Amino acid sequence: MPARARSAEGVTDVHGADLPVRRRRARQIVKILGETYPDAHCELDFTTPLELLVATILSAQCTDQRVNAVTPALFAAYPDAAAYAAADRGDLERLVGPTGFFRQKAKTVQALGQQLCDRFGGEVPGRLVDLVTLPGVGRKTANVVLGDAFGVPGITVDTHLGRLARRFGWTVETDPERVEAELMTLFPRKDWTLMSHRVIWHGRRRCHALRPACGACPVARLCPSFGEGPTDPAVAERLVRTAGRG
Repeated sequence: MPARARSAEGVTDVHGADLPVRRRRARQIVKILGETYPDAHCELDFTTPLELLVATILSAQCTDQRVNAVTPALFAAYPDAAAYAAADRGDLERLVGPTGFFRQKAKTVQALGQQLCDRFGGEVPGRLVDLVTLPGVGRKTANVVLGDAFGVPGITVDTHLGRLARRFGWTVETDPERVEAELMTLFPRKDWTLMSHRVIWHGRRRCHALRPACGACPVARLCPSFGEGPTDPAVAERLVRTAGRG
């Protein structure tokens, strides 16, 4: 495990502290992030579970902003699972093209529509065990849909949450499912979805992969990775984004 820089309060360990201490520190961080980002939410635009499911599939290797620019026309052209199943592949590829990997994404979305029709009456199922059997749907995508479309708590381990969970000392794992399992021990189930949003927002706005804005971070005193980015407040403030980039 790489050495960690000291935070403002000297937090240095990952699993050196016992579980109650780690749990208390993790929840304190998320509480502060909630005060920093009171409007934290899923940044993909949707009105139905199907729209969120499709948008999440399209968001792979693409920003949420780019997906949101594409989906109004896509959702208007394909309002239900049957429409995706019956879509002309070329038309579908053209509409999802700006999100990248358009051939594979179009193929996946069309197969998704067909399976929803064949197995679930055209409706998106509201259970993790069913969602992960669908084309293009892993645990991350399933948890996004469950948490934001069905109100079922879930931890969404995307690149941001995984990165910050390691920086905060919550885990040393890199496998998303192992990260998810470890975070389940730190937070009450009812908070899983909101915790995910708050941490992801922080990762998009301040705790960047290459140059985190450490000097402008509201949880610096609790972070064992403080110092990985600029600690000078003026320098760090210039790295802060007012909106996420996916």
